Amino acid sequence: MAEARPVEQFPMSRGRCPFDPPPALDRKLRDDPVSRVRIWDGSEPWLFTRYEDVRTVLTDPRVSADPSRAGYPAQTPGIKAQRSRFKAFIGMDDPEHAAQRRLLTGDFMVKKVERMRPRIQQIVDELLDEMLAGPKPADLVQAFALPVPSLVICELLGVPYDDRDFFHRCSKILVSRESTAEQALAAAEELCGYLGRLVEKKIHDPADDVLSRLATGQVATGAMTVEEAASMGRLLLVAGHETTANMIALGTVALLEHPDQLAAVRDGDDALLANAVEELLRYLTIVHSGRRRVALEDLEIGGQTVRAGEGLIAATDIANRDETQFPEPDELDVTRKARHHVAFGYGVHQCLGQPLARVELQVVYRTLYRRIPTLRLATPMEELKFKHDMAVYGVHELPVTW
Repeated sequence: MAEARPVEQFPMSRGRCPFDPPPALDRKLRDDPVSRVRIWDGSEPWLFTRYEDVRTVLTDPRVSADPSRAGYPAQTPGIKAQRSRFKAFIGMDDPEHAAQRRLLTGDFMVKKVERMRPRIQQIVDELLDEMLAGPKPADLVQAFALPVPSLVICELLGVPYDDRDFFHRCSKILVSRESTAEQALAAAEELCGYLGRLVEKKIHDPADDVLSRLATGQVATGAMTVEEAASMGRLLLVAGHETTANMIALGTVALLEHPDQLAAVRDGDDALLANAVEELLRYLTIVHSGRRRVALEDLEIGGQTVRAGEGLIAATDIANRDETQFPEPDELDVTRKARHHVAFGYGVHQCLGQPLARVELQVVYRTLYRRIPTLRLATPMEELKFKHDMAVYGVHELPVTW
């Protein structure tokens, strides 16, 4: 009989370097790439860390993304509660998933997003003007990293930016690992109620935005309820600013700690800049809780038999450090060809907003370091408070000066 392997608690604590995965997960990638782990509710889903296995998990039609299915390994009690109450396409399987996603693909197509580039550039420049005119040191998170994607997603969705304090507060509760089920559900209901009222208003007074198109094309025709449209809006609003804001701030920390790489980004051409964004996405992979799934039937992945009803966690952050795909994976190299990373997920559920995120990051990284070439941390990196308590990794504050 094979020797029983110990079951480790997931997620695992990170090492001393804030950019690197936990040493225990590094070891799993090398020595035990398919294993059981124990999560907060006592269940023991399978953890997949190899790049190819992760892509298989995320593309196999015998694997479900539906969090309401028995055996699904929810990230936290809070995330389980909100996803159980408010369904969105991220937690649906085809054909329902594809039908809902198609309603939004036109707003996030590459050509559409590229037409937004001048407006994104204007937003970035105006926010930098304000920051440069203000006191030093400045908190880059509050002055710049959070407002940029918040303004962009508000304009795209048709959400008043003046209400940002409200939805930032709700969002923080929704993505916190420490929120109780009751707290997360209350925040989700509050945010969906707000967005539902916006949708109802836009039925009669539409504009050129996503919520207006859902209101007039889906809700008004009876194809979708107000609550369903609001739930879709909640997903886009939270994901649309939380992820990019953290990439802006954390990417800045990483580049400041690698001045040769920052210089390459600042002084390089557009092709190198686009390449650098992909490498930063790979290197940081700010979703550290993995993509969660549940098996619909018995199957084999990575040489391991997974039974129907068993949970699966595809560790995309570890897969992006797989040396079979990315030589010297723990090195930040902005000249690396890293576009095949899985930071946005993979398969039919890969991030809908990735074209928008790429343009935002390209504009931000180029403009920030060219306009403020002397930018530096105003406090030692060791004293920064990293978001170990959040589902999306980053820094809570980033004091900088110049």
